[in-house]
Amino acid sequence: MARTNTRFVEAHNELLTLCDKMEIGDFLPSENALSSQLGVSRTVIRSALARLDELAIIALDGREKIIKRRSAKDDRLDGPPVLLGIEELESRFLDWVLRMDVPPGTVLNVAQLSKDFSVATHTLQEFFSSLSRFGIVVRRPRGGWVLHGFTKNYAVELSDFRTVLELNSVRHLATLPPEHDIWARLDDLEQEHLSLLERIDEDFHDFSPLDEKFHAAINSVVTNRFVKEFQKIISLVFHYHFQWNKTHERDRNEDAIREHLTLIEALRSRDADKAEAAARRHLATSKQTLLTSLETNRHAT
Repeated sequence: MARTNTRFVEAHNELLTLCDKMEIGDFLPSENALSSQLGVSRTVIRSALARLDELAIIALDGREKIIKRRSAKDDRLDGPPVLLGIEELESRFLDWVLRMDVPPGTVLNVAQLSKDFSVATHTLQEFFSSLSRFGIVVRRPRGGWVLHGFTKNYAVELSDFRTVLELNSVRHLATLPPEHDIWARLDDLEQEHLSLLERIDEDFHDFSPLDEKFHAAINSVVTNRFVKEFQKIISLVFHYHFQWNKTHERDRNEDAIREHLTLIEALRSRDADKAEAAARRHLATSKQTLLTSLETNRHAT
């Protein structure tokens, strides 16, 4: 059906409900009254009434609208699909790229992808434009977009830049006063890590979201709009890379948990050099895990 805009669908279904509450043979209110009652324009009301007339639920006779029968389940209209927002689109797109082995150089079909992701085309265009700042996609000279993808060089550059940003956050965090709320957050995170360590054999796959939460907490102490923007893409990539390579996943995640705990302990000491050293060790491990994951999934070109 062509007329599937949200207001029409909602008005149509609300009119059905209204008709079902009245008696067969009763007259519906005027178009003005219905417009006011349902909060839509008279144009929408007239379109909805016309469809009810087509379905023989009402009979239109001049200005009179006579109820002829009760509605059935099939008379109701399904609303338009709920479209994704930018944040959910980010996760869905990266998941598609990283799990479907989409090679660098792939031309992105905006019309098809907007259908696949249930997102408006202008939202997808806006999203690709934002990704182009990070070199993940590039605009073609004659229009459209091409995926540059997650190559080995990209992973190295991203990891190195992540190290610069996070070491800055670590050194800053180590100087914060005891009353700062980051210390309570680290206490909570420490308990979450210890809890996961106790059940690592069964729940090792739960580490990925905990890792994301841990690094987000550390970087939250630096309020810089540029850092925040880059942290978004860094977080997404490093969040997903834990899911690409399942080889030795349990042992890798246990090692990463212990590195997190060592970093928390170093931060509590307020020794910036000690904290930075612990962070460097962990970030180097994370970088190697990312590169191994890319090689395993044939992205290291």
